[in-house]
Amino acid sequence: MRTTPARAPKHRPMSIADDPRWMRIVARDKSADGQFWYSVATTRVYCRPSCASRTANPKNVRIHDTLQSARATGFRPCRRCNPERPPIEAENASLVAAACRMIEENETEPSLQRLAEASGRSPGHFHRVFKAITGVTPKEYAAAHRAKRVRRELTAANTVTEAIYDAGFNSSGRFYQVSNDVLGMTPSQYRAGGVNEEIRFALGQSSLGAILVASSKKGIASISLGDDPEELLRKLQDRFPKARLIGGDREYEALVARVVALVEQPRTGLDLPLDVRGTAFQRRVWQALKRIPAGKTACYAEIARRIGAPNAVRAVAAACAANALAVAIPCHRVVRSDGSLSGYAWGVERKRALLDRERSANGD
Repeated sequence: MRTTPARAPKHRPMSIADDPRWMRIVARDKSADGQFWYSVATTRVYCRPSCASRTANPKNVRIHDTLQSARATGFRPCRRCNPERPPIEAENASLVAAACRMIEENETEPSLQRLAEASGRSPGHFHRVFKAITGVTPKEYAAAHRAKRVRRELTAANTVTEAIYDAGFNSSGRFYQVSNDVLGMTPSQYRAGGVNEEIRFALGQSSLGAILVASSKKGIASISLGDDPEELLRKLQDRFPKARLIGGDREYEALVARVVALVEQPRTGLDLPLDVRGTAFQRRVWQALKRIPAGKTACYAEIARRIGAPNAVRAVAAACAANALAVAIPCHRVVRSDGSLSGYAWGVERKRALLDRERSANGD
C-alpha cells in the first residue's frame, strides 16, 4: 500500500500584527517614540508610535527602525504627531533644563509666569512638566538652589547678613524662618563649621552588628550600622567635623536600646523625634518610605509615582542612598522593579536580614 508523504505545513509570512511593536502603536505608547516609526500606505503619511490618529489597518502599515527609512517611503510627516520633532519627553527635558539654568543664574527667584513664558508653555502645563521631570515644583527647586548658595556664601562672605542677601533671599527675617531646615543649625554655627553644635551619641550592639545613634537638640540625626564601632564613630566625626560630640549617659543609652529594639522587632516602631536633614525632594521621598508597612516593599519607580514624580526614579534612588537614619527611615524596603535587592548604605546582607525579619514578624 502506498503512503502519501505528509506535506510540510505552510509557514505564513509574519504580518505587522505579529510584530510586538504593533501593540505599542495600538497603545499609543509614548515611551516608544524615538525607537521606531511607522508609515500608512492609504494616507501616505509616517508617524511616531504615540500618534493619536485613528488606528490604521495593520495590512497598510510598515514599521521603520529609523526616521530616514520612514522618509524614504516618499510619504509626508503626519501633521498630528509631527514625527520630525524630537520625542515629547526629550523636548520637555530640554525645556526643564533651560528653566533650571534660568533659576540658577538669576539673583532673584523667577516667577512661575516668567519661567512658563520662557518655555513657551502655559503656567499650569509648565508646572506639571517641571514637577514630573524633577520631582519638585519650580519654587521648591529654587529654594533648594538658594539653600545650596547660602551654604557656599556663609563660608565666603564677610557677614552672615551679606551671605543671606548674596544667596538671593530678600530679607534676613525670611531666611531665619527656614534656616534650621536648610542648615540644621543657626547660620552663625554653620559659618563656623558647626562649632558649638552639640551632638550626643552612644554605641550599642544588635544582631546585625554595631549600631551608633547620634542626636542633636532637635532629635535623632543619625542611625548607622556596621561591623566596626570605631569606623562608625569616625564617620560620625566626618559628618559633624566641628561639632562637640558628647558620649551618651545612661538615659541616652536607653534611647539606643529603643533603636536596637526597632532593629530586632521592626513592628514596634520608633516614636521618637528625628532631626531629618535634606532637600525638599529628599524629604518627600523619605516620607513615602515611612509609609511602606513593615514586611512590604516597593520599587523605586513606585515611590516616584507615589510622590507625583514618575520620571524621577534616579533621583528617588539617590535620596534613598542619602538617608542617614537606618531603619527609622526604612530605605531597606525599596527594591528593584524585578524584586531583587539593590545597594544599601549599611550592606545588602543587612538589608536582606531586615526584610526577612519583617516578613517573619508578619507571618509571611
